Amino acid sequence: MTSVRPIAKAFDAEKARADFPILKRQVHGKPLVFLDSAASAQKPQVVIDALANCLGNEYANIHRGVYYLSALSTKNFEAAREKVQRFINAKESREIIFTRGATEAINLVAQSWGGANLKPGDEVLVSGLEHHSNIVPWQLIAGRMGAKVVAAPIDDKGDLILDEFFERLSSRTRIVAIAHVSNALGTILPLQAIIEAAHRRGIPVLVDGCQGIVHRDVDVKALDCDFSAFSGHKLYGPTGIGVLYGKATLLSAMPPYQGGGEMIETVSFEGTTYAGIPHRFEAGTPAIAEAIALGTAIDYVSGFDRAAILAHEEMLMEYTLDALRSRNDVTLVGMPKKRASIVSFTMNDIHPHDVGTILDQTGVAVRVGHHCAQPLMDRFGIPGTIRASFGLYNTRADVDALIAGLAQVREIFG
Repeated sequence: MTSVRPIAKAFDAEKARADFPILKRQVHGKPLVFLDSAASAQKPQVVIDALANCLGNEYANIHRGVYYLSALSTKNFEAAREKVQRFINAKESREIIFTRGATEAINLVAQSWGGANLKPGDEVLVSGLEHHSNIVPWQLIAGRMGAKVVAAPIDDKGDLILDEFFERLSSRTRIVAIAHVSNALGTILPLQAIIEAAHRRGIPVLVDGCQGIVHRDVDVKALDCDFSAFSGHKLYGPTGIGVLYGKATLLSAMPPYQGGGEMIETVSFEGTTYAGIPHRFEAGTPAIAEAIALGTAIDYVSGFDRAAILAHEEMLMEYTLDALRSRNDVTLVGMPKKRASIVSFTMNDIHPHDVGTILDQTGVAVRVGHHCAQPLMDRFGIPGTIRASFGLYNTRADVDALIAGLAQVREIFG
């Protein structure tokens, strides 16, 4: 399940902004207004320092060295794994697999679990809200195994039609792969109901947790998901590092995803035996500094009252929605019942790329296009949207700058 701690006090976003050095810079002579955290969040100084310290003072390859630096790097790397375990409340640290990102984590499950379990005629059930990273990997393995990917539809507001989803859960469904939060609309999906329904049929569930992990407290034991994937760079951490959580019983039964060093127990030309989890799925030299810095990012986020952050982000979202509704040339795309920190819209007669380009000249950074969710855009009959997404460092002044920038867009286009 997901939960939010009671609010202790108001969140001081202005104070938090001081932790992010990039927010002090200008773009095109204007103060940077960064409204693209759903794509990749900015990094606090402590994360930047952790990367620099590892690379400059403590770096060595891990697990196999007998010397001081190797032992130190190994200790810090495994400490980061334990931080992830505690952050999502996994039962054991060996259930935490470090990957290059959520995309690789989902591909790992698709190729390893899917390759071992999918058969001709089987189905992988997803939603119409999914990011390409939770569609294409399943299409690849389904095509190889003679299975198919089935998508449950969404309604005009951008909510999953739950009854339709349940109807598609059948004896052919082998796994459910579902987002926690839509990256394009901010829709929060009813994970608890989905997982319980799937488990009643003995169907495992993978959660694409990229957006949810940033804006909700996630407890994988209470949620009872079988797999969950997220990226470090959306959680104020570095790029090149991600996490796959999997129940130990499932991971232990899965074949390796890649072969090489570290993931072996013994190797001979006659055959190879494989290491246990998590190392079975971490072939080769991992992203050592990035994993350690992800641990620092988790420490940073955990130092705040996350319920207060959520309240702040929800205030910004409502403030943005109200401002956009006041304009007669803006169409909001998706108005789900529950949403998190993302607002998508179009300007009625102006291409999103043109809007984004002009906003950039005012210092405002938004994401435009299909947001790696082309089936979702097709559902709404549009090529793409303008997406504003918020991090803990955003303020009402950022929203005001966005709205002022849209006025300039309209002035230019008439």
